[in-house]
Amino acid sequence: MQPVTLRTARLELSLPRADDVDAIHAACQDPDIQRYTRVPSPYTRADAEKFIDAVAEQWAGDLHRTWVIREGNALVGTMGFYRLDGQGNGEIGYWMAPDQRGGGRLREAAGAAIEWGFSREGADLTRIEWRAVVGNEPSARVARALGFRFEGTLRQALVNAQGRTDGWIASLLRTDDRMPQPWPVLPD
Repeated sequence: MQPVTLRTARLELSLPRADDVDAIHAACQDPDIQRYTRVPSPYTRADAEKFIDAVAEQWAGDLHRTWVIREGNALVGTMGFYRLDGQGNGEIGYWMAPDQRGGGRLREAAGAAIEWGFSREGADLTRIEWRAVVGNEPSARVARALGFRFEGTLRQALVNAQGRTDGWIASLLRTDDRMPQPWPVLPD
């Protein structure tokens, strides 16, 4: 598939560029990004360079679709679908740079990605899963606000540079109404 650029009222989701290396490297120094995602730890400038190359290569394949999120010229985060199985299933993943959190940008970017993910012209998904390390409440609040339904805890199911950990799982179906749902692991 050819890379796709998505736009919202204030954001652009597009391929990372070589001049994004510094911003990606700086953001991935954040302990929460290293704790809650699969980025290497420690995260080096070479890791950021490899990420940019890998994203372009992955669009040529069938498994992953990743964008960087931009507001104007500033890179504010990343968004993507992972483990696309060709059967209508995929997993959404994202991170925001520490100084860019808040203000609803992540929810806005995820909403655009989800619309593309469910569209026949996009990934044509039926089910999108969200997974996060147990305790990642900011990510969970975004998923809940997007209408994801909490499904439970997966014991020792997530692996990152810190090792193996329990994970929360939720899903959104193409036919769901996208209204926020109650989640037993989050306060109302």
